[in-house]
Amino acid sequence: MTSNIGWELYRSFLGVLDHGSLSGAARALGVAQPTVGRHVAALEKSLGLSLFTRSQTGFMPTEAAQSLRMYAESMRSTVAALERAAASQGSGVSGSIRVTASDVVGVEILPPIVARLRDQHPGLAVELALTDRVQDLVRREADIAVRMMRPRQGLLVARRVGQVMLGLHAHQNYLSRHGTPKSIADLADHALIGFDEITAFIREAGKKFSVWRRETFAMRTDSALAQLALIRSGAGIGVCHAAIAQRDDTIVRILPKQFALPLETWVTMHKDLRNNPRCRVTFDALVEGLGQHLASGTRERGP
Repeated sequence: MTSNIGWELYRSFLGVLDHGSLSGAARALGVAQPTVGRHVAALEKSLGLSLFTRSQTGFMPTEAAQSLRMYAESMRSTVAALERAAASQGSGVSGSIRVTASDVVGVEILPPIVARLRDQHPGLAVELALTDRVQDLVRREADIAVRMMRPRQGLLVARRVGQVMLGLHAHQNYLSRHGTPKSIADLADHALIGFDEITAFIREAGKKFSVWRRETFAMRTDSALAQLALIRSGAGIGVCHAAIAQRDDTIVRILPKQFALPLETWVTMHKDLRNNPRCRVTFDALVEGLGQHLASGTRERGP
């Protein structure tokens, strides 16, 4: 095996893994397709391994490629962290900061917080990585995370900012057409909006509320943002953040005393970043902004 293999070969390797073809990887990486092909061939030669099976439908990763994926992804995360650290050097608060959060938090809650932060520190470039997958702060997939669970890694700094309350909600138009449920049992007669993939959170919610199961959902999506859009459209009854729903007088909370799912909200970052100016001001801004958002959502509304 050849030593000192260049990062660009692994970068192209990951691109083909992610997109399943040379052309898809080339578009994502902003390079020419033949360049990606040469990189993959050079990496296979250097490692002495066959990494992909070529076919008319694309590039299928071999078992060897799958076993190397997490190491290459770790390299990609480290390179990204290095680039962000380099961009942040110099006087004042400047450079890139990568914040990860769920899609609904990133779209519905974070924008005004980011806007205020940028007004105060115009040299700061904020990257929002919106995903329900918990990104690894220890491996520097992101600098700061907004999470609905307490982080357990000892290498992280965490601040609890409050409690998000999830509740059942529906648009007034839906309730005028189908009536308002008076009990949990009544939900069986309504169009319910829920998740497709069964997660630990969904299983726990199902234990507490037996009606809240995949089989009972008339509409299924794993995007909380899409579920919120369905609720707003009057498609049915779904679960969303009570504080977000309370902004809209046409959205009504259903059975608030019978159905409530509290989630702890935390802002976290790697402890090595706590003295970094860009990370510190962003961390503090998120704690303050999220705290204000949660405080504004304590008012209950609905039948």
